Order: sequence, then C-alpha cells, then structure tokens
Amino acid sequence: MKDSNVIQDQAIVPATMSRLRFDRVAADLFPEFSRARLQQWIQSGELTINGQVKVPKYKVDVGAVLVLSATPETLDNAAEDIPLNILYEDEQILVLDKPDGLVVHPGAGNRDGTLLNALLHHCPRLDEIPRAGIVHRLDKRTTGLMVVAKTLSAQNYLVRELQQRQVKRIYEALVYGVIVRPGKVEAPIGRHKTQRTKMSIRDDGKDAVTHYRSLEVFERYSHVELSLQTGRTHQIRVHMQHLGFPLIGDPTYGGHFRHPPGKEESDLVKGLLGFPRQALHARRLSFVHPASEENCEFESPLTEDMADLLGLLRTHARV
Repeated sequence: MKDSNVIQDQAIVPATMSRLRFDRVAADLFPEFSRARLQQWIQSGELTINGQVKVPKYKVDVGAVLVLSATPETLDNAAEDIPLNILYEDEQILVLDKPDGLVVHPGAGNRDGTLLNALLHHCPRLDEIPRAGIVHRLDKRTTGLMVVAKTLSAQNYLVRELQQRQVKRIYEALVYGVIVRPGKVEAPIGRHKTQRTKMSIRDDGKDAVTHYRSLEVFERYSHVELSLQTGRTHQIRVHMQHLGFPLIGDPTYGGHFRHPPGKEESDLVKGLLGFPRQALHARRLSFVHPASEENCEFESPLTEDMADLLGLLRTHARV
C-alpha cells in the first residue's frame, strides 16, 4: 500500500490461469481479499486488466496485468459512547462479549445505538474499514462472543477464514423438547417467500449445516450445545425449529410458551413466560490470529437470564 487510504497492488496472470474468469483469477492472485469484495472492485473499475475495465466473467489471457487501486468505503455513521465488554484487543483484532439487545449493524429502524456506532467511538480509525471491521453478526437478542477486525488485512483474512469454515463457533441454547442423541441438521436456508424479515428452509437456499448435542435433558426441555459449520442468518433458530425443537423465548421461529403439565402456578411457568428473548448464547469462539498465526480461543459464561432459567429447569423433573 502506497497510501494508507488507498489499496494498491498488481499481479501478472500465469499460464496456469489462462482463460479463467477474471474474478476467479483475482481471488487467487489477491488472496488477502474476499472474492465478493474483488468482484465489487472489478465492477467499479478499481480492479482492471491491462488498464481496461472488464466484467467479472471475462476470460483472462496469460501475461495480462491486473492492477488494483481501490479506496475503502468510509462510514457515515456516528460514533457513540456505548459501553463494550472487550475481552481481548491488539492492533489487528478485538474480541467482545455482546449483550442482549445490542443491534450489530445499523439498518431499517436501527440507525443509531448499534455495535458499529460503539466501535467507531472506541476505535475511530475503524471508519476506514468496511462495516467498522465487523466480520460476522449475532442477532439483536442473542448474546455472546464476536471478533472484530481493526485493519483491512485482518478483516479480509477473517472473512476468508469464515468462508473456508476455519472459525469455530459454539453456542448454547435452551429448547422445547427432549433431544436424546446428538445429530446434524443439513438443510438450505433462504429468505422466507412471504415474510421478508424471516428465514426458512428452502431448496434454493444457501447450504447450511448445524451440529447439535444435549448437555442436559429435562422433562420437556433440553439444554443444547450447537456448532456452526456454516453461518447463515438465523441458522440455529431456523434449524432447531425445523427439527421440532424451537428455542425457548423465540417468538419468530415457534418458541412460543408451552405450558408444562401440572405446574400451572410454578416458578418454572413464570420463568418460561417471562423469558424475553431466544435462549441462545455464543459461548466459545476460536480462530487463528491474522498476524501471529497463533490459535486464539475465547469463552463467555452463560448469561444471568439463561443461567437462572436453566436453574429452574434443573429444579423440576429431570429425565
């Protein structure tokens, strides 16, 4: 990079890549950037071939010169002094424990008060990084661990690691129903056909794989550990509904209150009725550090609300 605000690089197409797609060759020659980002730069003319703007599917010739001269998008979101629970931070990354109720990225109805706004206040130079360094998301009412990149190279590295399924994410959830044996859900997920704020199982959706196993089993409920092999929007919530084990407290995907028989006035009923969100927590996060290449592992204890509900379940009949 010759300018801190401009990404500059170039490469020559080798014989082994002759007649391949422009975007595919670019992904191989500039591996520090995601293919999606390279496609954007091709379309905007910031990544050219022999000085000419071409479409991503253009077939390249051996010896062609790819020149990259791109300016990262700057954010127009306001920095806001919102407290963050940061577990680790260095020059490349930070790892935080997201609380319930914090929206990750601004959107319709959530322009301010998001994690992105908080990150811009905590580290103003993130204004030069797409999405303020955010590489993956948690739902507003899901708690737990997230990693954020503080440099463009770290962000591209982490995005690529996520795409290659090298970032390990383990969740805990409380669900309706008794899960006896561990298993795997392999069902594609796409936008719901009529309810656009929801996701659903669709044959034309993106591949999605979730592994699950019970940590504890109760009379009509289970405490479950889940591992993401892919990272689709609402993946755990959609997959568990698909299995018939919706998350407790999840009104969007079927986790509506189910009355435990014989416990009409019990504290368990009050706890279930009063639980305000999907009972889902991102407990463990592991990845290879983008600079040191050391393995990084982080743990976040179960939140107080989920721990209290789990205690109620334990107090009542266990299978």
